[in-house]
Amino acid sequence: MRIEQYLARRRYWEFAIVLLMLSVSFAAALGIEFIERGRSDGEFDLTIPLILETTSHIAIALVIPLLLLFERLVPIRVASWLRALAAHAVFSVIFSLTHVVLMYWARVFAFAAINGSTYRWSNWLGEFGYEYIKDFRTYFLILALVYLYRFVIRRMQGEAGFLSEEKDEKTVTGLSDRFLVKKFGREFLVRIDEIDWIESCGNYVNIHVGDRIYPLRETMTRIDDRLVQVGFQRVHRSAIVNLDRVTEIVAFDTGDGQAKLQTDALVPISRRYRQELRERLS
Repeated sequence: MRIEQYLARRRYWEFAIVLLMLSVSFAAALGIEFIERGRSDGEFDLTIPLILETTSHIAIALVIPLLLLFERLVPIRVASWLRALAAHAVFSVIFSLTHVVLMYWARVFAFAAINGSTYRWSNWLGEFGYEYIKDFRTYFLILALVYLYRFVIRRMQGEAGFLSEEKDEKTVTGLSDRFLVKKFGREFLVRIDEIDWIESCGNYVNIHVGDRIYPLRETMTRIDDRLVQVGFQRVHRSAIVNLDRVTEIVAFDTGDGQAKLQTDALVPISRRYRQELRERLS
């Protein structure tokens, strides 16, 4: 499978990857639980470990989006990694508390519904401390896997960088008509006028060239300032288009719209930029 094919259905694949990881973790935890209970004398109810691990993993699945949202607000960067890690350590308490509350009440209802018994913690502080130690490890394991996954995707895509004709440590003057792509240790050039459109993606922007996507560590504002002079137009807070690639503009009753490109890609247009786009195209 080519990276472009993967990225076209990226969200589905990411959901499948998370589901697979949770399934493996669930099977491993359940196996350990069975082994531990099997060592004890007498019979035990098989439904108990099933309820315990099912509720725990479902609750984890529900709070993963909370972790990802906070990571977008506080990304871990080289310049501020220590401060970011400290913020994530604090937020892991909220992550764990949310997980524990969801898990606890799910177990209360599950025990009552399945075998008519009562599930209750007599020492909430002690139980939460035990669960937090596990959740702390889980939180930073997920965070590490997220950054490893993004690193692998960027390496497969190739990372882009604009070539400046003159630059020093403080200023950049002039802009080359090409940008440099580094991919698997190789470097090659792509012409700027081959770009179809650019979209915001977290700490990066994604440069769309045909069916290929190259990530670039840059802000939309700075890239807009640099490319507006060479035939590009900001059409949305998260999108910039190459004017030569626009074939049709579709207006919505809300005032927003869509730009259809030569590649059949549909790019959102906000009402703030629609009139300016029409003027530049005319």
